[in-house]
Amino acid sequence: MAMFEPGHLHMERHALNKDDFSYNLCIDYEVAQDPKEGTGMSFRVHGTVEEKSLDETFFLAKDQAFDFARHATRIAQKYGLPKTASIGSMHEYYDKMFEDVRKQLNIKPGDPMKPEHLA
Repeated sequence: MAMFEPGHLHMERHALNKDDFSYNLCIDYEVAQDPKEGTGMSFRVHGTVEEKSLDETFFLAKDQAFDFARHATRIAQKYGLPKTASIGSMHEYYDKMFEDVRKQLNIKPGDPMKPEHLA
């Protein structure tokens, strides 16, 4: 199950058997300023993975903001999400979030990336 509204994505998965996994996660995000990177997006991942609570934040510069799913998955994996799993599998909801991030940051096709972010 998942639910999206601008600035917020809620994802929930219940284990189907003892060998499966579950999570109940929210990703909240908003435009923020970083003294070094400038305008970007601040993300907060909070909820539970396998009944372990998590609450972590991260910042991505404007030209990196679309990589939020990889960062959120890594955080969830630190709390027990299997390495073979990805919370990015709910494409429909991530597509909506991706579009909202693009709008909030006013990103247009062809906008430049900082070369140091390509490494």
